[in-house]
Amino acid sequence: MSQFEQFDNKGYLNMDLLRFTTAGSVDDGKSTLIGRLLYDSKSIFEDQLEAVERDSKRRGMDEMNLALLTDGLRDEREQGITIDVAYRYFATPKRKFIIADTPGHIQYTRNMVTGASTANLAIILIDARHGVIEQTFRHSYIASLLRIPHLAVCVNKMDLVNFDEEVFNKIREDYSAFSTKLDVKDIRFVPISALKGDNVVDRSTNMNWYDGPTLMHILENIYIAGDYNYTEGRFPVQTIIRPYNDEYHDYRGYAGRIAGGVFKPGDEVVVLPSGFTTKIKAIDTYKESIPEAFPPQSVTIRLEDEIDISRGGMIAHTENQPQSSQDIEMMICWMGEKPLTVRGKYVVKHTTADCKCMVQSIEYKVDVNTMNHIACVENLKLNDIAKVKIRTTQALHFDSYSKNRITGSLILIEEGSNSTVGVGMII
Repeated sequence: MSQFEQFDNKGYLNMDLLRFTTAGSVDDGKSTLIGRLLYDSKSIFEDQLEAVERDSKRRGMDEMNLALLTDGLRDEREQGITIDVAYRYFATPKRKFIIADTPGHIQYTRNMVTGASTANLAIILIDARHGVIEQTFRHSYIASLLRIPHLAVCVNKMDLVNFDEEVFNKIREDYSAFSTKLDVKDIRFVPISALKGDNVVDRSTNMNWYDGPTLMHILENIYIAGDYNYTEGRFPVQTIIRPYNDEYHDYRGYAGRIAGGVFKPGDEVVVLPSGFTTKIKAIDTYKESIPEAFPPQSVTIRLEDEIDISRGGMIAHTENQPQSSQDIEMMICWMGEKPLTVRGKYVVKHTTADCKCMVQSIEYKVDVNTMNHIACVENLKLNDIAKVKIRTTQALHFDSYSKNRITGSLILIEEGSNSTVGVGMII
């Protein structure tokens, strides 16, 4: 058994959790695909199924419209498109899943960033009739920017091109040529029909020329344990545990979620921002002490020395520490209705730390359809992606986003409305 596998309190092996997102142009069949995954994996409650059947009949449809399982907003059902990010949860005997069904429209790019920010895998849907289009470039670039480790490129609606192998091969060649510009190492191609169910959960009898795995087989078996950073120890402190009772009179623990590395009792660690060093005395969960902790576990760490640590501090391994600076360069996706401007002031939230910042410069904006850089930009509008520099009022302890997606990301918050207006990936 791997050191990263655990048993729950009933003795069953905990299944790992795969977070994945869907992306594609309008009418590529994202919601239908998710509905098919839920339906064929028998993850739909009977009352939900009955409701979808009633809605489908009321609309005069001959077949059950599985897209209605995810298009929950009234506007989405009326227009037949996805506007908001719809999250769905299901499980098979092999794995648990969280799906983020994200919009295909250009004006909802920020919603795709929201849904994809924590994903292990992205499903890129391509309509077999239309091939690789600009929205394919856009969504693939965002997936690459967000460092999603795995892409499953699903060529959908193969039933509308007579399950033609040549159509699939041409799309695979076109996408492979484009993907050389992306920073994604694991890309897989699957020809599917979400409407008919071909190669989604069950293998297709209409495409005997395809000998690869079904989409569900990929989702159930893709290796994701290596997606976490188990090398650099990072533990952002969320709160201090002091019970103040007779049983735990001298107890002082630092609670939070492991953001990187493996921590064990006896490890020498440094406490930031003070820079003091000490050793780990014990690592506790809510019911027992454990011999090691690793991402994404939530634990309480006790130290051998009493050191002043508060929320926003970080415990790290002494031999491999994060960067600490007030000057930060990052790629940002702007989500605010009001433009981002140079010298604009915002609140920064990075792991468990909060402070204020000012935008120093906009280096360039990215044309996500061509991936060209646009210089001399004065402001950023809704859904723009750009490289910016900010200066914070206090030093943050961070890694590059390419090294650690947790310590390498942050959000900008508008002070007046308390709205999240930007998400940043530190360079």
